Amino acid sequence: MDWVINLFTTTDSVAHIALLYAIVIAVGVLLGKIKIGGISLGVTFVLFAGILAGHVGFTAPTNILTFIQDFGLILFVFCIGLQVGPGFFESFRKGGVTLNGLSTAMIFLDVLVMFACYYLFFDTSNPNNLPMMVGTLYGAVTNTPGLGAANEALTSVFAKGQVPQIASGYACAYPLGVLGIIGATIAIRYITRTKLEEEEEQLNEQEAENPHAKPYQMHLRVTNTYISGRSLLEISQFLNRDIVCSRLLHDGQVTIPTRDTIFCLNDEILVVCAEADAAAIQAFIGPEIDTPWETGNEKQPLISRRIVVTRPSMNGKTLGKMHFSSVYGVNVTRITRQGMDLFASRNHHFQVGDRIMVVGPEENVNRVAEMMGNSVKRLDAPNIATIFIGILVGILFGSIPLAIPGMPVPLKLGIAGGPLIIAILIGRFGYKFKLVTYTTTSANMMLREIGLVLFLASVGIKAGAGFWETVVQGDGLKYVYTGFLITVIPILIVGTIARLKFKFNYFTIMGMIAGTYTDPPALAYANSSCTKEAPAIGYSTVYPLSMFLRIFSAQIVVLFFCGA
Repeated sequence: MDWVINLFTTTDSVAHIALLYAIVIAVGVLLGKIKIGGISLGVTFVLFAGILAGHVGFTAPTNILTFIQDFGLILFVFCIGLQVGPGFFESFRKGGVTLNGLSTAMIFLDVLVMFACYYLFFDTSNPNNLPMMVGTLYGAVTNTPGLGAANEALTSVFAKGQVPQIASGYACAYPLGVLGIIGATIAIRYITRTKLEEEEEQLNEQEAENPHAKPYQMHLRVTNTYISGRSLLEISQFLNRDIVCSRLLHDGQVTIPTRDTIFCLNDEILVVCAEADAAAIQAFIGPEIDTPWETGNEKQPLISRRIVVTRPSMNGKTLGKMHFSSVYGVNVTRITRQGMDLFASRNHHFQVGDRIMVVGPEENVNRVAEMMGNSVKRLDAPNIATIFIGILVGILFGSIPLAIPGMPVPLKLGIAGGPLIIAILIGRFGYKFKLVTYTTTSANMMLREIGLVLFLASVGIKAGAGFWETVVQGDGLKYVYTGFLITVIPILIVGTIARLKFKFNYFTIMGMIAGTYTDPPALAYANSSCTKEAPAIGYSTVYPLSMFLRIFSAQIVVLFFCGA
């Protein structure tokens, strides 16, 4: 039995380290699925399992723990960046600017409340108290990447001394942070005297009055004499709206119109356009007809097929420059990306993973499918080269020192901020550099979760040795109630302002709060309260910027104030 004892006690062996992480992660993930009051801590429970292992002496060499911790953090934040990158800049469109402004104000208030609690409840002469409050802050806002960024920044500030184990403060504040976010969101409902039924009805009215730019299909008869004798290109330019004419019925024969096709009076056309533009296009061209066409007399059967873009050479090319109608005799009527239907605008940039609806003769559609790739199996393999090229550039970028007056050490974005920014940029503009950034949702989630559990397990094991003294015999109770204050005060202030001053729908506010605190349980609660997509829209609008600001503010607070 000596081999079993050695396996658990020889801390520097590979087998021991692998066993340690396997046990901590497995136990943490399984216990994290337990729900109390319908709420679970999820994968974050790995941190608590690691703390328990470290407390009983089940540990590994510090340098190994640090390496795995940092590598897990890099993998985690980079995959987050790739996920939010495509929508990061689009989140600042009209309406999104105000939501992101409110979200930024909430993040700023979180930091202010943290400093207020620090000066009110803690001994400011102790250099460890402010770093511990930073850990409490990120537990209160349930943001693990921020904890990682703060941890990394502290290694620069405390280069010659022992780095405070701020995971203890994070662990104390996190459980009430999850409950506090949901509780404060409910409190806003009563403070503002909001009725859920009225909010739901308001969303129904908004959908009817302001249709989103989703694809809309209609059959029209040409009755405008101005159109007669003009080409599809001329008509499209005059309308100044994106329009796709996928079929034309002229003298009883159905054809695929090209940009040079001439329209005549009483022609019947099948049009796909943005839903919001449908009325204007119909008014210009002619009335909508209800009876579908008979296509039996066509020389070639027309088919509709969904084609997947898998050929890397298509990455970044615009629809308008592909000349599908004039060269291939087909039309692209719809584009689906990440489960969302997009209108086939001429300015649309293709990305690997897009699914396009193509209408035309079967032979021509097959040619387009071959050109675009249409190999689903190719999508199953993640683009590992792009991921590690991005990590390489991110680490180099994050290591650039920026000297700022008043700071004891140069500012560096580090291994959290650098890869995050580069991943966002690659996710949005990678096609310009021939980088294929597509990964399946499951592949991205797998890499992200592996990075997260490695990071949490390492942080927990390192913090476990002194956790009992810090929490039970030290200021643990203070971390709990100050963390609760950090959680709820900004939500109550900003949420009430968003409702009373800016008149946002309550369900949108719920999503905005969940996105600002990057808290999936809060989003799940919001989604369960509403039958519409308002919470998810609010969440996705502020999530990219919030994640970036949480990570960046962690480094700013640590480097500016903890090193003073």
